[in-house]
Amino acid sequence: MPADDGTRTRRFEAVALPHLPSAYNLARWICRNEADAADVVQEAVMRALQYFDSYHGGDARAWLLQIVRNSAYSWIERNRPASHVSLVETELDTAGDSEDPLSAVTSQAEAAALRRAIARLPLEQREVLALRELEELSYRQIANIIDAPIGTVMSRLSRARDQLAAIVRGGERASS
Repeated sequence: MPADDGTRTRRFEAVALPHLPSAYNLARWICRNEADAADVVQEAVMRALQYFDSYHGGDARAWLLQIVRNSAYSWIERNRPASHVSLVETELDTAGDSEDPLSAVTSQAEAAALRRAIARLPLEQREVLALRELEELSYRQIANIIDAPIGTVMSRLSRARDQLAAIVRGGERASS
């Protein structure tokens, strides 16, 4: 006997809502724009709710992030080429609690430089880096989200880290 809409909605909220910050974070790194990321997450949550009956347990965060990723790619395809997406620094979190104002400014500048460097990575590298380093997902979870073998995840992550290090050192430019 299927659950009534109220029970289904409460189950969905319990499964999906705790992972909205991760969903937004991934969408923001893929889209490179806060407003677009919010649109993508809203679309993804609506899709997730629509197909929630097909969710039979497991890693809810990976399940939702896969939907967010697919929604982001679809959204970008419909609205603009990914190479023309810009990152507005002020849209990303820069605050940090620090006792010393000079340290706070230095930390903010370093964080902003790192975000700019990450934003310069190609999309495939940027997304695996965000999923691994920012969302702390396992290689297996990332592989499930991007629908690729674990070896591909490891390779992309290695290239992303190498390229990020080169960008931070002022070396080679990333291709978008």
